[in-house]
Amino acid sequence: MSLQSIFGEEDVSFYKVQTHSKGADGSLPLTSEMLLDSPSGDLFGLSQNVGMGWAPSNLLGKQVLILGTQGGIRNHDGTPIALGYHTGHWEIGLLMKASAEEISRQGGVPFAGFVSDPCDGRSQGTTGMFDSLPFRNDAAIVYRRLIRSLPTRRAIIGVATCDKGLPAMMVALASMHNLPTIIVPGGVTLPPTNGEDAGKIQTIGARYANNEITLQEAADLGCRACATPGGGCQFLGTAGTSQVVAEAIGMALPHSALAPSGQPIWMEMARQSARAALELEKKKIYTKDIITDKAIENAMVIHAAFGGSTNLLLHIPAIAHAANCKIPTVEDWTRINKKVPRLVDVLPNGPVGHTTVKVFLAGGVPEVMLHLRKLGVLHEDVLTVTGETLGANLDWWEKSERRTMMKKQLLEIDGINPDEVIMDPVKAKEKGLTSTVTFPKGNIAPEGSVIKSTSIDSSVVGEDGVYRHTGKAKVFTSEKTAIKAIKTGGIEAGDIMVVMGGGPSGTGMEETYQLTSALKHLSFGKHVSLITDARFSGVSTGACIGHIGPEALAGGAIGKLRDGDVIEIIVDRNQLVGSVNFVGTENERLSLEKATKVLKERDLHPDLKPDPGLPDDTRLWAALQSVSGGTWRGNIYDTDRIIEVLNAGVKALGEEKTLVQN
Repeated sequence: MSLQSIFGEEDVSFYKVQTHSKGADGSLPLTSEMLLDSPSGDLFGLSQNVGMGWAPSNLLGKQVLILGTQGGIRNHDGTPIALGYHTGHWEIGLLMKASAEEISRQGGVPFAGFVSDPCDGRSQGTTGMFDSLPFRNDAAIVYRRLIRSLPTRRAIIGVATCDKGLPAMMVALASMHNLPTIIVPGGVTLPPTNGEDAGKIQTIGARYANNEITLQEAADLGCRACATPGGGCQFLGTAGTSQVVAEAIGMALPHSALAPSGQPIWMEMARQSARAALELEKKKIYTKDIITDKAIENAMVIHAAFGGSTNLLLHIPAIAHAANCKIPTVEDWTRINKKVPRLVDVLPNGPVGHTTVKVFLAGGVPEVMLHLRKLGVLHEDVLTVTGETLGANLDWWEKSERRTMMKKQLLEIDGINPDEVIMDPVKAKEKGLTSTVTFPKGNIAPEGSVIKSTSIDSSVVGEDGVYRHTGKAKVFTSEKTAIKAIKTGGIEAGDIMVVMGGGPSGTGMEETYQLTSALKHLSFGKHVSLITDARFSGVSTGACIGHIGPEALAGGAIGKLRDGDVIEIIVDRNQLVGSVNFVGTENERLSLEKATKVLKERDLHPDLKPDPGLPDDTRLWAALQSVSGGTWRGNIYDTDRIIEVLNAGVKALGEEKTLVQN
């Protein structure tokens, strides 16, 4: 490198530098009262606005802040100048533009801010996963600071999708108790006409290593998996589930979740949301009026009916905390999943596994709600961003032309009966759809764990609906060594994989989709179980138990397991109860009482340690969320609790001053 290679032969016209300009034409629409009573920031803001080109005559409309997760830089024709992290945020700017144009048409003044988000698919198996879950809290903080930094905003529109961007946006907007807010879900990408979805495609390495596909097949399939440039993945993972939850909680318009990105109906949703935001402001309907304990429970009900991602067990409590609502407990989740049947046949759960765009055409969230209202499990009196109650929204949906036309499209285009995608409870039971999640406990998981029990391969479940697996443990202290074992023949049918050290303190609670996806798509994988203190991607399936608590690095029992230990797993998919227990070794089986005592007296695994590459930012997040209640309270920051612990620490160190006041 040299100065010549950097500067090259410069065009002399570059040296003609302008030192002043006449500024905008016209005058600010100031009044005597504004000059006497308004803070200088409000007045200077008007100067900034015309400086950016806004017409002085249009300055006094209602200001609406549009926040988005836009990533990358696009040409006007949509081709990339600089890539985004993922398709989910690649077209978000189009929704923001449509919303802004509608605000302007209505006489308002739109503002826009951006906080892009990472891709959990891109970071699988990499050090990027160390920042994945912590990013949610950080982004929510930045969104809140952006909202507060525009004191003149009258309403907020959040445009987002994908695994961390949308949960962060929901947490941030839930905190804006006394402002009108609305979510615009970013939509979904389409599947390839011939090929594999974005979940299965993430297993090409493992399948190739096990001689189940060729190099050319891997290359061809990988090229087509993301068949359109925008939107979240085609399966109901964390991205899709978050969209569903945003609508279910009342933060997004009816039938806005899972719309196909880039298409007219998707763009119109942004304009409709802009109009709704202005109406909410006019009627003084604020976030605190919409996100209530009943609304949180509705979200949990819809999560169960859809068979949603277990990551929402981390995000819904965080939304509830931000909204000053009751934080759901494991008992609440169990209660709801026992009374709410799964009604949606969607990837990754099956049995057929339709893509998310087909769920949208089949009627999406409101169609599922029509079935659930007959069961009496929804709170229909909650207020939503339409300004109407949920019950009124459903009355509209049931008779709407939109509902009829969407279902007709699905039947005519794909030849799929919409009632085979979103089913009534009787048909769902006949098709073998089971309730979504179970929370096994035991001497390995005394604080609990979670499994998406509905996604265990039915061929390995007993006729009584119970999954039973007793086998020897193969222990790994990192995901990297575990995936290597899968690729090199170190895992075989009957094994129970134990991956420890993947909790918040070890890796930032990484996703282990590399492992779960490989087990799903390898021929012997359904005969292998996995237990871990890490978490799973929303597209994960199989006999995979995660969120085991306490985590290994907090002294949890999972960190005391060794190769050859015998583990017994029982998951009842009907009664939604389960256990995961150490029951001895290959040479000596023990009673449960004796096994628990032996495990308690063991030392932690000698190779167990935090990943040496764990960033300080994530270590700080792990500490803060731990004192705030940890995983089962949604990895939140409980400010009062954190201050209490800090003050206690200062006192214990012999300091006389109080660090901060509550």
